[in-house]
Amino acid sequence: MTKTNYIYSLFLTFSTFCSSYSQSSDTKLSLSDKKATKNTTQLYQNLYKTANKGILFGHQDDLAYGVNWKYEEGRSDVKDVVGDYPAVYGWDLGGLETKSDKNIDGIPFDKMRQYIIDGYNRGGIITISWHSNNPLTDGNAWDTTPKSLASALPGGESHEKYKAWLDEAAKYILTLKDKKGNLIPLLYRPFHELTGTWFWWCKNNGSPEEFKNLWKFTIDYFQKKEVHNLIYVYNTADFNSREDFLEYYPGSEYVDVLSFDKYIYNDPLKDNSFVENCQRQFGIIDQIAKEQHKIIAFAETGYEAIPYDKWWTDTLMKAMGSYKISYVLVWRNHGWQEKEKKFHYYAPFKGQLSEKDFIQFYNLDNILFEKDAAKINLYKK
Repeated sequence: MTKTNYIYSLFLTFSTFCSSYSQSSDTKLSLSDKKATKNTTQLYQNLYKTANKGILFGHQDDLAYGVNWKYEEGRSDVKDVVGDYPAVYGWDLGGLETKSDKNIDGIPFDKMRQYIIDGYNRGGIITISWHSNNPLTDGNAWDTTPKSLASALPGGESHEKYKAWLDEAAKYILTLKDKKGNLIPLLYRPFHELTGTWFWWCKNNGSPEEFKNLWKFTIDYFQKKEVHNLIYVYNTADFNSREDFLEYYPGSEYVDVLSFDKYIYNDPLKDNSFVENCQRQFGIIDQIAKEQHKIIAFAETGYEAIPYDKWWTDTLMKAMGSYKISYVLVWRNHGWQEKEKKFHYYAPFKGQLSEKDFIQFYNLDNILFEKDAAKINLYKK
């Protein structure tokens, strides 16, 4: 079966499923925000269905820049290679808290708004993270000064500042609208990689109860600000067990997607631990997702500079295996990093070592890019 025929059969499956679907017949699948917009609710339901057929491919900052280029209209390193955009676009809100006109990656927020609208208009999915500054010290997200997390909680010395930051984020999110004035649904991934030790919100900087309270306060605050276009993504770094994954989990009523981030650092031909660890972690979150009627995602991954020519069809596909993953996103194509004296990118560009393998990856029936997402139409019944 060709990929085109596969997508057409998937579309027919969607049409048949949706014509008989009603909220009353599947009350177990629902968003944590009970006032979520119609488009947001529909996207969530369709992401659940899509995961049964394929995995949506994503790339961070895809439209803004690539290796050796920046702000070229319509350009994308991914599109240069396969003639299609990613199905999922990742962006970051870092910088809003300081009222900067640019985000943490140097992208003007006005440009980012237009990139989000452009991707959505073509049928793509938008996910956002937030590398916010440390509310206690005003240092960056990597400032792990003790008690920083607790300071943002109600009664904490930085709580009012943190609320002001949320106000700025809400204000920006509410400007992300389609041509009809409808809010664009976003997969929001707050406090990402929380089981790590490198951000001010990570588990080494607060108790499970403190983290849960901060998560719940943040979600409740956004909803009080009439932000109802967010799908909330719970995201960890490494974890060793079900108990480890759930230790800081705020509860199923505050989470819609279960995910983790995992990068590869060693040659996969000599070290299979990346695949083994991903499979183990997917096994854990897949079971929890089935119990709680959630979807799962590979929220961040990648192999810096992609030095293995079969990374896509060999390593990455093995890491994901047969799990029903809604999307996988690789990190940004920054290009040359002067400070580190190395190239920093995670998707191929024309002439890159893994280019041919990426084209094969693109042509796999169960890997979906933007044209596939547009044919399915993830925002409608």
